[in-house]
Amino acid sequence: MQAAVMEESNATNIEQQPNALNNGQELVSSNEQPSSPTPVATPTSSTGTGNATPAFSYDDLFPALPTNSSAAAPLGPAAPAIARVTSSQKTQVLHVPMEERKSTESEKFGEGESKRICQQITKETGAQIEIVSGKNQSLTFLIKGKQSELLDARRKILMSFSTQASRQVNVPREHYRVILGKRGERLRELERLTSTRINIPHQGDESDVITIAGTKEGIERAEQEIRQLSAEQYKKSSDRTTVPKIYHPFIVGPYNENLNKLQEETGAKINVPPQQVQKEEIIISGEKEAVAAAKAKVEAIYKEMEKKCSTVSVEVAKPQHRYVIGPKGSTIAEILQLTGVSVEMPPNDSILETITLRGPQVALGNALTVVYQKANSVKSVEINAPHWIHKYVIGRKGANMKQLEEDCPNVNVNCLENKIKLEGDPENVDRAVSYLNDIIRNYEENFTYEVMTVNPSYYKHIIGKAGANVNRLKDELKVNINIEEREGQNNIRIEGPKEGVRQAQLELQEKIDKLENEKSKDVIIDRRLHRSIIGAKGEKIREVKDRYRQVTITIPTPQENTDIVKLRGPKEDVDKCHKDLLKLVKEIQESSHIIEVPIFKQFHKFVIGKGGANIKKIRDETQTKIDLPAEGDTNEVIVITGKKENVLEAKERIQKIQNELSDIVTEEVQISPKYYNSIIGTGGKLISSIMEECGGVTIKFPNSDSKSDKVTIRGPKDDVEKAKAQLLELANERQQASFSVEVRAKQQHHKFLIGKNGASIRKIRDATGARIIFPSNEDSDKEAIIIIGKEESVNKAKEQLEAIIKECDEVTEGEVTVDPKHHKHFVAKRGTILHRISEECGGVMISFPRPGTNSDKVTIKGAKECIEAAKQRIEETVADLEAQTTIEVVIPQRQHRTIMGARGFKVQQVTSEFDVQIKFPDRDATEPVEGLTNGVNGDGSEGGEGEPSAEPVRQCDVIRITGRIEKCNAAKQALIDLIPIEEELNVPFDLHRTIIGPRGANVRQFMSTHDVHVELPPSDLKSDIIKVSGTPARVAEAREALEKMIEDYEADRADRELRSFVLQVEVDPEYHSKLIGRQGAVINKLRADHDVNISLPKRDDPNQRIISITGYQAKAEAARDAILEIVGELQTLHRDVIEIDTRIHSHIIGHRGRTIRKIIDDYKVDIKFPSADDPQANPNAVTIIGKEEDVENAKEMLLSMAEDYERDYLENLPPSPQPQTVGAFLTGGAGASSGSAGAGGGSNENGFIIKDAPWEKKQQAKNLTAPNTQSQEDFPVFAAGGASVAATPITSVWGPKN
Repeated sequence: MQAAVMEESNATNIEQQPNALNNGQELVSSNEQPSSPTPVATPTSSTGTGNATPAFSYDDLFPALPTNSSAAAPLGPAAPAIARVTSSQKTQVLHVPMEERKSTESEKFGEGESKRICQQITKETGAQIEIVSGKNQSLTFLIKGKQSELLDARRKILMSFSTQASRQVNVPREHYRVILGKRGERLRELERLTSTRINIPHQGDESDVITIAGTKEGIERAEQEIRQLSAEQYKKSSDRTTVPKIYHPFIVGPYNENLNKLQEETGAKINVPPQQVQKEEIIISGEKEAVAAAKAKVEAIYKEMEKKCSTVSVEVAKPQHRYVIGPKGSTIAEILQLTGVSVEMPPNDSILETITLRGPQVALGNALTVVYQKANSVKSVEINAPHWIHKYVIGRKGANMKQLEEDCPNVNVNCLENKIKLEGDPENVDRAVSYLNDIIRNYEENFTYEVMTVNPSYYKHIIGKAGANVNRLKDELKVNINIEEREGQNNIRIEGPKEGVRQAQLELQEKIDKLENEKSKDVIIDRRLHRSIIGAKGEKIREVKDRYRQVTITIPTPQENTDIVKLRGPKEDVDKCHKDLLKLVKEIQESSHIIEVPIFKQFHKFVIGKGGANIKKIRDETQTKIDLPAEGDTNEVIVITGKKENVLEAKERIQKIQNELSDIVTEEVQISPKYYNSIIGTGGKLISSIMEECGGVTIKFPNSDSKSDKVTIRGPKDDVEKAKAQLLELANERQQASFSVEVRAKQQHHKFLIGKNGASIRKIRDATGARIIFPSNEDSDKEAIIIIGKEESVNKAKEQLEAIIKECDEVTEGEVTVDPKHHKHFVAKRGTILHRISEECGGVMISFPRPGTNSDKVTIKGAKECIEAAKQRIEETVADLEAQTTIEVVIPQRQHRTIMGARGFKVQQVTSEFDVQIKFPDRDATEPVEGLTNGVNGDGSEGGEGEPSAEPVRQCDVIRITGRIEKCNAAKQALIDLIPIEEELNVPFDLHRTIIGPRGANVRQFMSTHDVHVELPPSDLKSDIIKVSGTPARVAEAREALEKMIEDYEADRADRELRSFVLQVEVDPEYHSKLIGRQGAVINKLRADHDVNISLPKRDDPNQRIISITGYQAKAEAARDAILEIVGELQTLHRDVIEIDTRIHSHIIGHRGRTIRKIIDDYKVDIKFPSADDPQANPNAVTIIGKEEDVENAKEMLLSMAEDYERDYLENLPPSPQPQTVGAFLTGGAGASSGSAGAGGGSNENGFIIKDAPWEKKQQAKNLTAPNTQSQEDFPVFAAGGASVAATPITSVWGPKN
């Protein structure tokens, strides 16, 4: 009750508040004066005459600002307190003691992990969380957010950080739905409030145990809530009673009035099935007493109505039933409320029209009257109207319907297929029917429509370009033409006046008949000929179109990239046009034969003739097109185009001109085709150089398919002879160097002839100079060996090869003794070693005795020398096997991966270099090995100083090396050298950034180059120690590289110190611009010449005379001397100051300084205008600097320009109108007092006068002066907050503050 009173009070205050505000505004506005500038008095509106000074009221010019709420309070009723608006954001502190924390292990609950969990909770809930850890390991959380976010975040924090307990509560299964709530909302809310997790068994689970997990406090709260909900359910019950469906309306009552009243009186929930549901059972639920009371009352109503009710049936037309029912049954409820009678309607899908009324006998008559009244309250009429007339009935933009709504309100009009249905008040419906019948009759008598079936391909022709044809018919005949494409039909519909529709149909039919007689044809013509078909300026295609005016010829544009030319028109004309086009194409193709004629450049002018006479004559007589290369073009080819016979004739005539003017001859040289490629050279460079050297003769080699050996040379006689001699000389050289013979040898002997790594064949080549080519895998003849070179060299090489081959061909048999224990080594891995020896020794056959024979004889078959070589190779292998031993090197297993390298690259290098086998142990073999010490070198020294490691040796630490003892030891040392070491180097911290480079690029490059790992200290430590790890050799290289970088760094730092010498020189600021020069030219030259940096003072520097020079001392001093020399020259210049009206300065300067720059260049002076930033400077002063004579000349020029401009412009300038504002008067007054406005004859010496200003009032005249505009008290800044009100009296000219 108290809360309700408070709410009512608050509502009252809030409602009164606007009135209070309005009252305040009215009080203020009553004291305000108009603030717009319009009513302010101006000199023109003053009532005074002559030059009398106008007086203005202070209150008019400076109207009072609205007073604040504190000032307005005494004038009106007390303003109520404004309703407080609170923020939706709330803050909560959650404390988790150390004993309730889930875990205190640092690895699991580090600061980073806690922060990560909080960030995840923030992301899930939207609340902001801050975490603080106390000294006693407790945690404090500050949670900010909305109330729902706080609850979710609190629950998740407790689940993540607090120790979780669990408890089981037994609750009957039928109570689960109450605990869950609608869609589980109550359960989720309960979990949020108690910060627990509640697990309710699934529907299929028979258990009645609910599990609660969370903090102890939360579990207790959740258990209490669950038990309370369950206890409430124990008190509730439900019951059912059967009441015939016909009496349900009396129990429910009109608009559910009876049902709601029963539920309020008993407190039970009564569920009556809806009227459309054919169920008679009513369910009552709630507390037991309430259910019993409700059931008794329901049954009492039923019994009473059963005694009192009578029925009456009435026939009502089916369409009128819905008016009896009303929207959502509202009319039936209304009848029940008025008469107490229930109206029973037949189902909607039934054809019955009988309505049954049920109720007290005395009320049935009244109810029957109401039913008839409702049924007849609305009249429904259907008017026959063709569908095409509907849009005319509606009218343009619904005009007819709007008129109908005005004349016949509350009439609903619905257009059906061929009818119009009207519903509404009977009188209005009758008027609407009459109105619509008139419209329909008018259109049926005067309008009609026709539908024409048309091929869709004709649509675009009927419509016309941009709809021209259809729009013309619409405008002339006042008809509407639409194209209909639906249900597979393609129709054109014409609607409008009967005569217009008839004429439009005739015109369209005529067009369709014409289109049906037309045909389209595609002609495929090479797009390269399209331009020729069109002709110059379209002449050829125009001739064709003139012959066939009814045929449309469409030639594609070059961008369309197609060969199809489209023809459309009457069938006969299209066929004839097609034939003519093909004939034209054939003529063009015949006249498009092209041939190129090489003519020497010096004869081109004779081919052209004087004024082009010769070439024109040849073109006209042969009907060909002849194109010559441009004058500067080095190409000598003349291109002739036309019919084949005409082109050949033109070619002969042009060649005849050349032959008559010179001794052009053609000769053939016989050269073997195998030398062509070498004579032509790479890219034809060699043959091109010969042609240029021999006067540009033409040398033509035969095609590769012709198999001819004739090379044709054409040109002037002397040049041809010269080219012929060079070609024969080249051919002879190629022939001498290309003498070749063939030597045959068995394929298996080839490798023996070549030798190991090509040693044997290289020896023969070096001795003879001949080139020996063995057959490749693609060659069909595998025994042919080709020797190429000079004849003498080839013969020598042949003799040596044949001697070796002869020895190889003499097959003999030899034996070598090999201990049987080594046999397995040779035949292992499918005889890989035997195959290698056989290939290296001329393909000898090596046979080892079969296993079990216990023989040590190995048979070798082949050439004698090959056998000896194979014996030697086998004996060497046996010697290696007998000398082999196995040694062990102990290296900790964790280092094995580093020793192997990427994909075993490092260990493979050791194996190949020392010809040994290295076997790494299984890393899972961790059994200890006695007698060995774990160390990198096998002597127990890991780390480098011979100190054994305390770590025991395991099987996985022992690496075995097999081979000759000396190679094994060398390989062992190589493996030990691969073990990484770590070395600390002292590198200055300032150099670390350079070592790292941009984004670590330099350090990555360093580590890749030297194959080491570099670890730099964190920047906050500022340590000089860098750790380098890798193999000893690589670490040594890296150390040397770092020492070199340190040396360079120290040298660079020393150089920087020398370059950082600063020298300051004082220079008058007026010379600074000259030192800079135009676009910095002078100062940049000084910087470049002396290799220094010159800095001029900035605008805000206190000393504007100091110029700083930074660089080497000697260069800085030289730059200083150069600057002082420039300044000294500038100080000798003459300076003159003249006064020119500041308004003329811009005219003298010109657009973008062009005029003044020209004067400066012409008179060799410098001209300076006053700066707008300097208030002390004379605005009219112009300074000229330069030689005295040049200054005088420039001075005369400037004064002359100023005089002309002042005479031509300033004197004729009309006085500018002044704005009628306070600022205008103040400006005028100032101008008058200064004497600068001579033309203003009406100015007043007293200036602008304001009456009744605060500083003029007598009662405040004491100690008051004119207002200080710099005072924050007199002129406070808006929205910045004024100064605090002082206790002492205020002496401001504005008077006391409001």
